Order: sequence, then C-alpha cells, then structure tokens
Amino acid sequence: MPPHDDLHTIDGDVYVSPRYLAGTTGIGDPALAPLRDLGWNLENDDLGNAYVHAPDRKVRLGYLPEGEDDGLWRINAYTDPFGPAAWGVCFNNSCPTEFVTAFTTALAKAYEQGPTAYLATPKPGSADRDPFLAAVPLINRGWQIDHPRWGVFAIQSPDGYAGLEFTTGRLDPEAELTTRDARWQLWAGTSIDRPAWYATASTDTPVALIKAVTECVCDPAPLPRWREETYSYVKGMAQLTPVIPPRPSAPTPLDVQRAAVRRPAALPASSVPRWSTTSRPALPGPGR
Repeated sequence: MPPHDDLHTIDGDVYVSPRYLAGTTGIGDPALAPLRDLGWNLENDDLGNAYVHAPDRKVRLGYLPEGEDDGLWRINAYTDPFGPAAWGVCFNNSCPTEFVTAFTTALAKAYEQGPTAYLATPKPGSADRDPFLAAVPLINRGWQIDHPRWGVFAIQSPDGYAGLEFTTGRLDPEAELTTRDARWQLWAGTSIDRPAWYATASTDTPVALIKAVTECVCDPAPLPRWREETYSYVKGMAQLTPVIPPRPSAPTPLDVQRAAVRRPAALPASSVPRWSTTSRPALPGPGR
C-alpha cells in the first residue's frame, strides 16, 4: 500500500496494478477541479454534459457522457477563440480518471503561465519542447522502443499491455481533432485497434502536457478501485490487491496440535549449587 494512503479515505477496496490496467472511476469532478479552482466557468446542457472554459475562451473542456462517440473528455486550445483549435486532446470513456486529472493539472499550471506555455508547439531539438521528452518517463520505467509499422514510432510497456504511438509525416488537422488519427495515441489492452482505453493528442499539443500524462501512466503506485465494479479495471489482466489485507484466520485444533508437535522439547534444568548455611564437617586433626 502506498505510504501516503489513508485507509479511511481511499475510494476502493482493491488496488489495481499496473495502474494503466485500471479504468475510469466514473466520476468527473477530480479532473475538472484544477480548472474550476482557477475560476473557469462551468456550464451544463440538458443531456448532462459539462463544459468548462477559460475566462478568455481560449481553452475549453467538454465532459461528454452523452456525446456522439466514446470521447468522454475533449480539451481544445485556441489562438483565436473564434478560430480553429490550435490543438486538441481526447480521453475516451474508459480512460483512468487519474490520467485526465494529471493533464488538467498541468494545463491549469500552463494557463497561469500564459499563451507561451499552453500554446507552446513541440519543437524537435529543443531543450524543453522536443516531442521525445514525452516518452522519457516511459523509457525510464523500462518501456521498450518499437516500430510496429511504417511511419510510427512506438513505446510499449514491459508486459505488452500498454503503449504510446507517435505518428510521423503529415496528418489532417481536422481529423486529429475528431478521430483517433492523431499525432499521439496512448492506449492499454492487447491491441491498439481494440484498446481497453485510449487517449489522443494532436500535433501541436504542448509536450509538457503530454509528459504529465505519461508520468502518471507509468507511476508504479497502484490505483484504488472497487472489485465489483469491473468496468473500473481490465478484468483478466490487472492485478488486484486488497486495500486492507485480510486478517489471519483463527487456528484450528489441528493447527494447534501440529504446532505442539513442532515445538522443541524443553531441556532439563541444569543443577546449580546453592549457597547454604550448613557448616562444613571438621577436617581431621594431626595424628598423635
């Protein structure tokens, strides 16, 4: 159990590891909180979808449980609030909520720094904007570099159940925002074509925001979930550990008997001379 966890506040009865085999918590508030804490406006539609936007309307988030597809979270940024999106990120409806929260936390920090941070386009060779920097946390955790097909650079988890793909070459900007044909794709499961969950990011998404997600994905600490809520982890792949270890069962009479048989026999007490007040017999005197 992670040392900082409080057993009384953990929302779950099992830990899921590795954490990328967890699923959604089904609660959006933790991921919305970093932006709401900045005073961003929250609106809801009649279907139950939520929309959060920055005061200048240059960053917008949609939480879309009643959307047209499985893109539960869609975040876009704009150089002009009335123009096309500069970049877009999507997390689908099975993605662990903690990964979305890692992104929105980094986004809130970047927004406070200004457009040079939240609109910082990737720049190969740059000390802080090179796309490769997003892969460094994964590589440092033992993920392996791969080239699954032409034009794709990939990194895969040691167990093969998660991966990050970076597509090279020119992409359709509009398709990047509305489909999975994006520059970046992070996924878990046995196949990228049928993933347990996925997240995508378009070409000009700031590297620092993507890196915040990859750091969270490869963190070795497990995530708490409820065993009965099987949608919250990848069943058959994830390792589940009870949050509170089960108490040892009371020993049976047979257990007690076996323990007695294994117990070493007691050694006899050693004979120790004791101090006595009895006088010694008198020594024989000299002969006459």
